[in-house]
Amino acid sequence: MKTLREQFIQQMQLKGYSNATVQTYTDTLIVISKHYNLSADLLSVQQIRDYLSLLVEKNRSQSYVNQFISALKILNEHVLRKKWDAIAVPRMKRPLKLPVVLSTQEVIAIFDATKNIRHKTILMITYSAGLRMSETINLRVEDIDSGRMQLRIRQAKGAKDRYVILSQVILNQLRFYYKNYKPKEWLFPSQMSDKISSRTVQMFFKDALKKAGIIKKVSMHSLRHSFATHMMEQGVSLPIIQQLLGHKSLRTTSIYLHVQQYTLDKIKSPLDNLSL
Repeated sequence: MKTLREQFIQQMQLKGYSNATVQTYTDTLIVISKHYNLSADLLSVQQIRDYLSLLVEKNRSQSYVNQFISALKILNEHVLRKKWDAIAVPRMKRPLKLPVVLSTQEVIAIFDATKNIRHKTILMITYSAGLRMSETINLRVEDIDSGRMQLRIRQAKGAKDRYVILSQVILNQLRFYYKNYKPKEWLFPSQMSDKISSRTVQMFFKDALKKAGIIKKVSMHSLRHSFATHMMEQGVSLPIIQQLLGHKSLRTTSIYLHVQQYTLDKIKSPLDNLSL
């Protein structure tokens, strides 16, 4: 007989949740169980409400609070087969926050400030196709399709594959990078593990910001935001940008994106418009 924790993890794995989400949700159940010194399956609705109120009082973010709600809902509905009271335990509404976007000159300054070939290539490819940092890290050499000028993104957020544009500028940079590093499987391997870590990427991006004199509160994800914004400024339609980014939004029009045909070789990456 599997333990409650094992059943919970198995249920999420069967539903296709990522390893990171499985770990996060499991940790949240451990946290609330330790708070009450009680197994999560024995918590009352009032105890759950009281704990969530405590998180709100501590000014924890809406996404953090909602993680507890999601984990508890999966436990009760799908593992314990109990009816989940969504009215008694409502999800917090997320505030609409506009992303901080870098100007094209700031993007150039970041690239210029990055002298390490591998680091520069990572930053350039992330911006050139509007990738999530995890998508850049998980790129393989075989994902580069120079014939069709596309990059293949494997099992990204939502467990979906997609193709994105391959900039001519980044293709040249990749060839230069390949001559110097000669990666075999992972495009950006690490000496310590199979591929470069997100921590390492965040560190050299932060260093590039400092050298470029950029004081905006930005992260690696800001390169993705900047890609989308600069694409819109080029006149690329929102549905195409949505598909390139792999977003689930624009629900009323997304059904047409699955059948709409467009050629990626007709779309230019904003990186190709920079004077590098």
